[in-house]
Amino acid sequence: MAYLGENVMKLGFGLMRLPKKGDEFDMEQIKAMVDRFLEAGGTYFDTAFAYPGSEEAIREALIERYPRESFLFADKLAAWLNLDDREKALRQFDISLEKSGAGYFDFYLLHNLGDDRIDIYDDYGVWDFVKEKKAEGKIRHIGFSFHGTPAQLREILTKHPEAEFVQLQINYADMEHPLIRSRECYEVAREFDKPVVIMEPVKGGMLATPPEAVAEVFRRADPDASLASWAIRYAASREGIITVLSGMSTLEQMEDNLSFMKEFRRLSEEEQAVVKEAQEVLAKIPIIPCTSCGYCMKVCPENVGIPRIFNALNLLRLYGNMTQAKRQYANVRGIFRKKTAEACIRCGQCEGVCPQHIRIRDELENAKEALD
Repeated sequence: MAYLGENVMKLGFGLMRLPKKGDEFDMEQIKAMVDRFLEAGGTYFDTAFAYPGSEEAIREALIERYPRESFLFADKLAAWLNLDDREKALRQFDISLEKSGAGYFDFYLLHNLGDDRIDIYDDYGVWDFVKEKKAEGKIRHIGFSFHGTPAQLREILTKHPEAEFVQLQINYADMEHPLIRSRECYEVAREFDKPVVIMEPVKGGMLATPPEAVAEVFRRADPDASLASWAIRYAASREGIITVLSGMSTLEQMEDNLSFMKEFRRLSEEEQAVVKEAQEVLAKIPIIPCTSCGYCMKVCPENVGIPRIFNALNLLRLYGNMTQAKRQYANVRGIFRKKTAEACIRCGQCEGVCPQHIRIRDELENAKEALD
């Protein structure tokens, strides 16, 4: 029996990190990337209301230049951007249609469900809203992107069988990550027989330049293969995948991705063993040993987002990527609505309950100095 996305190329074009010249989008390069992607057989383009300028850019580069039936277009509604205004949240749908000029959405997602960003979609009636839009022919397939716990994912899929697919963060670095728990979330999606769109297969580009000890594992196995190819093929080798989104920012990145995804082949057993070795090497690199148990959060009088702060600091220590680390740190205040390190009053209650005996106050001070 055919499943959703069976005939879709396993590489999708993520439009979150489009190339720019200064502060403006590099439209000539974007058009060249769109042309090359379609020429190679790619069809899936993914954007979101929350990606500033992306919808307008892809309208000019793709939608106004190619027949609408020649590609698949995915967009997203982020209700948590409008916590006190239901009508404004629902208007995101029409705004996205207008900005993109798409006419309809092949895949429409409720954006970034997880933690305390789940209830608002029910409270605002967004699930019923998108079902109505599907009945009107403006949406072909309803789904959601997810950053939360396996238990939350199970709850959503149980409550909302109308979700036809789910978008999950899956990469070799995050399969057992205590905050992301990619393996468990993927297994829940498979249990509910929901096809999966994979996001962040290269972890925001960080697995294209992993720690040197990890890179050496891959180079020994195949000195000619790009480091990004290992990450993307690892993600794409799973069952029930619609496509794997790569946030390509240059034509060179696209050419590399297409070189191994145009005629995609799953990782062999030998290659899977190489990735496993890389995961083991990555796990040995010293970082803050936070397991995201949340005990510290239960006693913190200032509501400091300690586990996510440590995740951001670990990103910096592992990959040396200040841009991504600062973005994750900003998300503590923004998306996750907790306080950042400067709010710590050094009361020490967190350290009294930490099973890993982390010197939390000192590490929060390190995060403040590095990321504030």
